[in-house]
Amino acid sequence: MSELSLADISPDMMTEISKGTFTDLIGMRYTEVSADRVRGEWEVRPELHQPAGIQNGGVYCTVIETLASVGGGVWFGDRGSVVGVNNNTDFLRAVSQGVLTGEATPIHRGRTQQLWVVVITDAEGRTVARGQVRLQNLAAA
Repeated sequence: MSELSLADISPDMMTEISKGTFTDLIGMRYTEVSADRVRGEWEVRPELHQPAGIQNGGVYCTVIETLASVGGGVWFGDRGSVVGVNNNTDFLRAVSQGVLTGEATPIHRGRTQQLWVVVITDAEGRTVARGQVRLQNLAAA
C-alpha cells in the first residue's frame, strides 16, 4: 500500500487488499472507507460460531479492531502508521445467522493516539456488540 495514498482507498480496494488476511477468512466486505467512518459487513455462518451455536466473540473483536485501525490509518495517512494498543469489546446480543454490519467512527484523534468506537448491528438495526479501540500513531521513519 505504500505507493497508494490511504486517502484514496475505496471500499472495493480495501476488500481486495485484505484478501488472504483474517478479515477475508471471516468474509468481511468493506462498504465505506474514509477518515471519518469505516463500515464493513459479513455473514454469520456456522464456521464462525462458538460451540453454543452463536457468533464467536473473537469475530466481533477482530471486526472492531480492523474497522477502527483502517479508519485511523486513513486519517493518519502519509504521516506514518497506526497500531491498536487496546480493544474493549462488549457482547450485547447473541446472533446465530444473518448479515452483521460494523461502523467505526472517531471519538478522539490526537498527535500520538486515537480513540474509535465501533458499533455492530444486525439486519434489523439492533446493536449486537460495541467496542472501543485505542490506536497509537507511529510516525514514519
